[in-house]
Amino acid sequence: MKFIDEYRDPAAAQQFAAAIRRITTRPWTLMEVCGGQTHAIVRFGIDELLPDEIRLVHGPGCPVCVTSLELIDKALEIASRPEVIFCSFGDMLRVPGTKGDLFSVKSRGGDVRIVYSPLDAVKLARENPDKEVVFFAVGFETTAPANAMAVYQAERAGIRNFSILASHVLVPPAMEALLSSPDCQVQGFLAAGHVCAIMGYTEYEPIAAKYNVPIVVTGFEPLDILHGVYLCVKQLEEGRAEVENQYARAVTRDGNRPAQEIVSTVFRVVHRGWRGLGKIPSSGLGLTPPYAAYDAEAKFGVAGITAAEDGECISGQIMQGIKYPHECPAFGTRCTPEKPLGAPMVSSEGACAAYYRYRRVVV
Repeated sequence: MKFIDEYRDPAAAQQFAAAIRRITTRPWTLMEVCGGQTHAIVRFGIDELLPDEIRLVHGPGCPVCVTSLELIDKALEIASRPEVIFCSFGDMLRVPGTKGDLFSVKSRGGDVRIVYSPLDAVKLARENPDKEVVFFAVGFETTAPANAMAVYQAERAGIRNFSILASHVLVPPAMEALLSSPDCQVQGFLAAGHVCAIMGYTEYEPIAAKYNVPIVVTGFEPLDILHGVYLCVKQLEEGRAEVENQYARAVTRDGNRPAQEIVSTVFRVVHRGWRGLGKIPSSGLGLTPPYAAYDAEAKFGVAGITAAEDGECISGQIMQGIKYPHECPAFGTRCTPEKPLGAPMVSSEGACAAYYRYRRVVV
């Protein structure tokens, strides 16, 4: 397909790989912070093209995967109520909580529906005034504008039977949390291009300077990722730590200002718990006071629900780049897409799902 095939050209990929080999003189560990990039790396064997000195590890770049266990349990509680139509993107329905998942709620008679846009949920609320319609607002900065617009439109239209269970997370605080960890092995980052298309990349500049790590805003196709790796390794070899923009065809330094404005109108920065990583200060989005009536957590009184992580699932270590999915003892046996122990085996952007699909036999 035009505009995709040109970024998947095998000969060009080999040329990039050769260029990376030429400039590499010592071992480097790089982390991508995007589930789409993770799947591209594993699917196309990008890591296998690189010299042995370059190690790619997978970060917390899957929004479904980092949604905390307690938020899943809150979703299950809300979705089980007879007056509720619970709406979500499809990936979330198989994510396990402590007592099942949203599919199991649906099998017991809960009205759980897959939607393709938060505005679909607003429409359902308008069409079903006798029901409470709740949308599971999951995602990084990429999906925040659409979810903010859904709340904004509902408020303008006077639709009071609509609310969101907010599970938005922010990339820069997570990167700082990883870099601050004594177990951190990461020396350079490939930043998610779609996040930066919304937010720009000025937020990354202080991080690069503070922790002396190069950060390269990178696209999602094989040549994008190889180019991002090249730029990151080149900085490391030259002793530089800057923010570079590989994905200039979609990303500007300042990002999408109208999208940022609607997000800042509807949402405010809050502390957020991440599955496998714990609570990261100022790493999430919650509703601002003018839109507090659309907060499902408060509306349904589930704020007090807590949950402990499954001790067998090592997703936290995987999302910190400490281990790979196939290094988990449960991988492919006690943990499969049909019976997952954790979200990374479920989501279409999860690292475990990528390895299960593409690397089960040869790893």
